[in-house]
Amino acid sequence: MRPLRIALTGGIGSGKSTVAEGFARLGAPVIDADLIAREQVEPGRPALAEIAVTFGPQVLARGGGLDRDALRARVFGDPEARRRLEAILHPRIRAEMERQTARCEAPYVLLVIPLLFETGQQAIADRVLVVDLPEALQIDRVQARSGLAPEEIERILASQTTRAARLAGADDLIDNRGDPAALAPQIERLHTLYLDLAAEHR
Repeated sequence: MRPLRIALTGGIGSGKSTVAEGFARLGAPVIDADLIAREQVEPGRPALAEIAVTFGPQVLARGGGLDRDALRARVFGDPEARRRLEAILHPRIRAEMERQTARCEAPYVLLVIPLLFETGQQAIADRVLVVDLPEALQIDRVQARSGLAPEEIERILASQTTRAARLAGADDLIDNRGDPAALAPQIERLHTLYLDLAAEHR
């Protein structure tokens, strides 16, 4: 029997990585879509070659790898270019996530998918876990972490699904408004819930 699949998502700066690390410490396997995406565009991979054909050699760095800044500039604010990029990457990412999930022997697996709702991938999971906090706090945390200007962060937020839409699509929530220490009890409670649900699922 396959493990119970929990999709972890949230907006930029919500604390997805911190939450995922908390689940990992409790023994949950974590499969990260962003990590898989980076692997898919390494030199020599078919996805990188297709991106170069689609968007031109200017999105390649001097050493033949992906110039992420150039690609980001190419697709940001251009919905059609973003759709073409997603058509190249997302089927490959999803197939790899499913392959890794099939190999897991744990009761449940955490699938970290930042753009879960934006890409309509809810069906990949049995439950959706959203890490939530107010947008103003997202901006503060991203600015402290990355140094981006508030206007740039707001543009990124505008390209993501709304907080209300994420909350409406959530089966479970983690409130990350407070101190990092407040996360552990929430993670432990959900870990217990997922173990119970996985036992029923099997």
